[in-house]
Amino acid sequence: MAKSCEYEIRVEGKLDAHWADWFDGLQVTEAGDGQTFITGEVADQAALRGILEKIWNLNLVLVSVKRL
Repeated sequence: MAKSCEYEIRVEGKLDAHWADWFDGLQVTEAGDGQTFITGEVADQAALRGILEKIWNLNLVLVSVKRL
């Protein structure tokens, strides 16, 4: 049985909060250093992969993925 976990994903590039809906309601926060945090509860590994695919599709550079 899959268990949801909270993740902090950091990418290069600036995304503002209006992207939250596109990232399944995760919080999108500019870090102020040209990077963005995407954080929140992710249902399972399949959902995490979907989020990472969206990052890939936007041609953003993935800096880190951290399970909190």
